[in-house]
Amino acid sequence: MTAARRFPRVVLFDLDGTLLDSAPDMLATVNALRAARRIAPMHLQDLRPHVSRGARAMLAAAFPGLDADARERLVGPFLDEYRRVLGHFGQPFADIERLLTSLEGDGARWGIVTNKPQGLARALLPLLGWQSRCAVLIGGDTLPLRKPDPLPLRIAAARLNVAPAACVYVGDDQRDIAAARAAAMPSIAALWGYRTAQDDPLAWQADAAVEQPADLLQPGIWPTARR
Repeated sequence: MTAARRFPRVVLFDLDGTLLDSAPDMLATVNALRAARRIAPMHLQDLRPHVSRGARAMLAAAFPGLDADARERLVGPFLDEYRRVLGHFGQPFADIERLLTSLEGDGARWGIVTNKPQGLARALLPLLGWQSRCAVLIGGDTLPLRKPDPLPLRIAAARLNVAPAACVYVGDDQRDIAAARAAAMPSIAALWGYRTAQDDPLAWQADAAVEQPADLLQPGIWPTARR
């Protein structure tokens, strides 16, 4: 008799703020830009809530005195500096490696759907030892649309030859949960991620919300995905 499965067959994750604590890399990036302009370093706790919202949100937090056009001109230098420090300071959140190993041991496949540019996300995989383990990777520029549009989640599921309803998506941002709901994919709000004081994860209407990655080692906490 085949042993009962403990976890969903396919789990898709957001990257920054969900699998990876990339805030230290982002801090090094914005502080290099600030130093070039003779501005004092920013503190991690001030940047951290904005990391999941991308380069423009981080630049707005790091350079509040600049107008939108001036900050837009910093996007290119931001990405260039981030490529230089990629993976130098960030690391997976506590117990993420245990979680991925448990999923794999149960026969599940897992992948990443992120709004980070695909080239940057792909460059991180070998640094984390995930290049041969991640079953699918969709970046923010892989497709014409990105989260909160459901297209990236639908395409990730299609590339794994499963229906969206057969997957569970785990993310730390409202856009993650909105994309999953629109894709008819069960979702989990990762409460250990990057949020501002104004965010209300309970209002996102995820199927479950968890405080720490270790909570996901409990099979009963996962929402039901179609087998």
